[in-house]
Amino acid sequence: MEPQIIIEEHLIKGINVVGELYDKKKYFLPQLIAGANAMEIGMKLIEPLLTGDGNEAKAKIVIATVEGDIHDIGKNLVALMLKNYGFEVIDLGKDVPAETIIDKAVEVDADIIGLSALMTTTMMRMDDVVKLAKEKGCRAQIIIGGACINESFKDEIHADGYSADAADAVKLVQRLLKI
Repeated sequence: MEPQIIIEEHLIKGINVVGELYDKKKYFLPQLIAGANAMEIGMKLIEPLLTGDGNEAKAKIVIATVEGDIHDIGKNLVALMLKNYGFEVIDLGKDVPAETIIDKAVEVDADIIGLSALMTTTMMRMDDVVKLAKEKGCRAQIIIGGACINESFKDEIHADGYSADAADAVKLVQRLLKI
């Protein structure tokens, strides 16, 4: 079986089922993580077998937990899920200043910037990133998420998207990139 068929017909379909069960609250975070980890293992085995034919350049996503925040479990899960769907993810880690995020996004010509914050005391750093992106003419769309984040905060800081969880983040990115 061709590697691309394994990815499209089995791995992606499988992780979609996991995501649907998570959305229906039949699966929970441990099952979502286990599914993402299983897919990551499968992708690592298949990647060396992929040829350049038919594999166009993937969208680039810069992802980070904002300055002052050291919580990255959610961000790590989002990064893993996005990688499993074939996106090129540049994970800058946690406690990352706005300047570092925007500079990297401009350097790699990112399509999306994903921001995470767990604490209410750090969520306004997301606003700093959005403002700096506009100042520096960064073309990337900015998505946000985290325990203290919601849709109204997205609107308040003029981010391009809000995601409640890792499964939703994949759908959001696909929607924003129209894929």
